[in-house]
Amino acid sequence: MPLMEPYRIKVVEPIPITTRAEREHAMADAGYNPFNLRADQVTIDLLSDSGTGAISAEQQAAGTRGDESYAGARSYYRFREVIADLTSYPHFFPVHQGRAAERILFSALLKPGQVSISNTHFDTTRANVELLGCTARDLPCPEAKNLDGDFPFKGDIDLVQLERILGEPGAGNVGVVVMTITNNGGGGQPVSMANLRAARDICRRYGVPYFLDAARFAENAWLVTQREPGYANVSPREVAEEAFALADGCVASLKKDGIVHMGGIVAMRDPELAKRCELLLIAGEGFTTYGGLSGRELDMLAQGLLEVTDPAYLGARAAQTSHLAQLVADAGVDIVRPPGIHALYLNAGRLLPHLPPRLFPGHALATELYLAGGVRCAELGSLYLGEIDDDGELQRPAPYELVRLAIPRRVYTQSHLEYVAETLAQIAKRPERVPGYRLVESPPILRHFKCRLEQVPADAR
Repeated sequence: MPLMEPYRIKVVEPIPITTRAEREHAMADAGYNPFNLRADQVTIDLLSDSGTGAISAEQQAAGTRGDESYAGARSYYRFREVIADLTSYPHFFPVHQGRAAERILFSALLKPGQVSISNTHFDTTRANVELLGCTARDLPCPEAKNLDGDFPFKGDIDLVQLERILGEPGAGNVGVVVMTITNNGGGGQPVSMANLRAARDICRRYGVPYFLDAARFAENAWLVTQREPGYANVSPREVAEEAFALADGCVASLKKDGIVHMGGIVAMRDPELAKRCELLLIAGEGFTTYGGLSGRELDMLAQGLLEVTDPAYLGARAAQTSHLAQLVADAGVDIVRPPGIHALYLNAGRLLPHLPPRLFPGHALATELYLAGGVRCAELGSLYLGEIDDDGELQRPAPYELVRLAIPRRVYTQSHLEYVAETLAQIAKRPERVPGYRLVESPPILRHFKCRLEQVPADAR
């Protein structure tokens, strides 16, 4: 069967079409940081899949019924019913987005000096841990190191290391284990149910709280149904329910698999922890029944959570990503394999061997995609993950130099993604022409969001 989106397009938005000269000027003004570009300077925007999806007709209809009462709104109770049915958690609070959920949970759960363990902390998760004076430690499974291998669950946590750390003296310093599904920082790779269950058993044995970062819970569930033995005849919804049931709670940016522009959740089983979280919620986000969201957003979110586990939707989204992965391979560019759903991760280090890590090859490729075709995307390499000193010099490179092409939900068609692949193919014909970059401004945390860079001429490398 040919690739076909399982929806019709009822509203359209013009796409900016720019010249190379216009893009060069725009990128220079932005300090060669795609985050600083204006949206009307971007042709295809693959910077993030967070809050960038297209809402459905049913979501739009639900939004018109939004109850904007300050407390006890009908919209909250509809949201509450959907969340309770999906997750089974008795205590949960809406928040404006995932990083708010992280801040609330970690502030209520962690003490300075403690450790958070994860398969891979994403950027804001790590920042919220470290801002509390705690340490974020990643334990990706050994298979994750082989970018070219087709191991189906590279998002898994290293169970041997987790058991060792929790079983050694001083393990009481571990305050939480967080499983990110899918593993965004690890190449968008899924986590198997077997791994989720085994990690739960280890945490329970040592009395350590076990939480999910469930921003892409539905996409993880779909990949489980496609790849894990015993789940071929289980629905994505049933897999998701089983995953939530394994954990003590979750945080989630629902701007991903809630298919909304704003929203998140923090949820748990422990009533005492819930009380502490609720106080922080009211102080920093809003009253318990709205948590920084409008009634319109709560209603749209409730509907989005019903739509996101539809097998037709998930199957088409996975097929779209696989199609792009094949086009990228045909262009001679390697990716982290096997492809996930929400994004492709390009191996920029392999494509641009003339650029050492200190010249940020991942960032160089992301910048070139914009200059060549107006495609905005994000680097996940040494600019994002490397250790950089106060002078902007790289001291320890990231393990890999990657570029993430994050695909918004229900926004771009097959021809849009073919345009992205063709732009990349043109770069891949003469990769040695791509210049490197150096930092000129860098904030102390989350530097990739607001840093500024400059090009390094070929004769200065």
